[in-house]
Amino acid sequence: METGSVTTPFGRRSMTLGMLASQVMAGEIKPDQSVDKWKLFRALCEAKPLLGIGDRALAVLNALLSFYPKNELAQGNGLIVFPSNIQLSLRTHGMAEQTVRRHLAALVDAGLLLRKDSPNGKRYVRRDRAGEVDEAFGFSLAPLLARAEEIEQLAAAVMAERLHVQRLRERITLCRRDIAKLIEAAVEEDIPGDWQGLYSEFRDLIEGLPRSPTTAQLELLLDELTGVRTNILNQLEIQVKSTKQRGNAVYIERHIQNSNPESTSELEPSFETKQGAIAEPDNDRGSVTAAKGRGETGHPFEQKEEGQSRRAGVRNDGGGLKSFPLGLVLQACPEVLAYGPDGVIRNWRDLMAAAVIVRSMLGVSPSAYEEAANVMGPENAATVMACILERGGHINSAGGYLRGLTRRSEKGEFAIGPMLMALVRANAPAGRKVG
Repeated sequence: METGSVTTPFGRRSMTLGMLASQVMAGEIKPDQSVDKWKLFRALCEAKPLLGIGDRALAVLNALLSFYPKNELAQGNGLIVFPSNIQLSLRTHGMAEQTVRRHLAALVDAGLLLRKDSPNGKRYVRRDRAGEVDEAFGFSLAPLLARAEEIEQLAAAVMAERLHVQRLRERITLCRRDIAKLIEAAVEEDIPGDWQGLYSEFRDLIEGLPRSPTTAQLELLLDELTGVRTNILNQLEIQVKSTKQRGNAVYIERHIQNSNPESTSELEPSFETKQGAIAEPDNDRGSVTAAKGRGETGHPFEQKEEGQSRRAGVRNDGGGLKSFPLGLVLQACPEVLAYGPDGVIRNWRDLMAAAVIVRSMLGVSPSAYEEAANVMGPENAATVMACILERGGHINSAGGYLRGLTRRSEKGEFAIGPMLMALVRANAPAGRKVG
């Protein structure tokens, strides 16, 4: 038997305690122990991070296993393979012999192979008169058989860890989506709360994650994101309950008023529509309309302008297209500021005046801009012109681009939100663009 005695390496190679331990382990193989060599190799490929070996070392081991004549590694079949470096190079698809020797040494150091060197260091086999192997010198696969159960356990641990990380990433993605969309809904519904602070906290958590995070870092991030989401949900649930109670009270009050034949409340306007705003009944405050194409990373915050309506969030203008806050437009398109009166834009009237100048400068015809204003609304048309100015270096024909957006808006296929959010992220400081 090849494991019957301790062997030392040929030439200048030194003997180590690790080699001795591998030989002792190989000597403890049970006579009836066997394992499918290719099944074991697949487990090795899974467990390689824990075994400290690389892809090329596995390629060399695969070549060695291909020289083993049986599919089952077993003591009775003999566990020595003796191919030359030239043959190994051919079966590793032309790997250089020096590289083959280096990876063979790595497999020995990892305790996956044993050297059984001949007196002159050559690899060969000596057969008896019947043609059976009497003694062979080369590489022993005995450590693979001895460690088969350990290797399979390591492979199972690696696969379990991979599945755990995959599930962590899925849960983090869902949590990120929930937080972003809940904050966006809260802002659009004008619900009181420090939504800007919560959004900043959320982005800080995401941007603080390394490019290649560890499992512990992912678990910590998930716990923190779950806490943020719970905080948001608690605030929104309180608002929902409060709104429901107010809605019942309003319904009772209206029922009493409508039952009174002397009441003239239906002949009087229930509120005053301000200039530039669209009249909306109070009982529509609970509705939420999601902007087309708005992603999780969209900035949901707005800056209320003097003279805007009581619902200073995203509004619906001409053609059903949403109009965004002036502060957000200027944050996304700072270049348009230079075209405002005295280089300043204080309100929507200033922005629309600046848009006329930008239109002329970019060569957009008056008819194209007028058509856009009719379809999108004057505020949205001015916003789109500001966006086109911001991306002027990437647009060949500003007029054609504007007409294309107008046609898409007529079909309900265009939303300003994604365009603005992309520009907000592009104009953000470098440290804030990650995530």
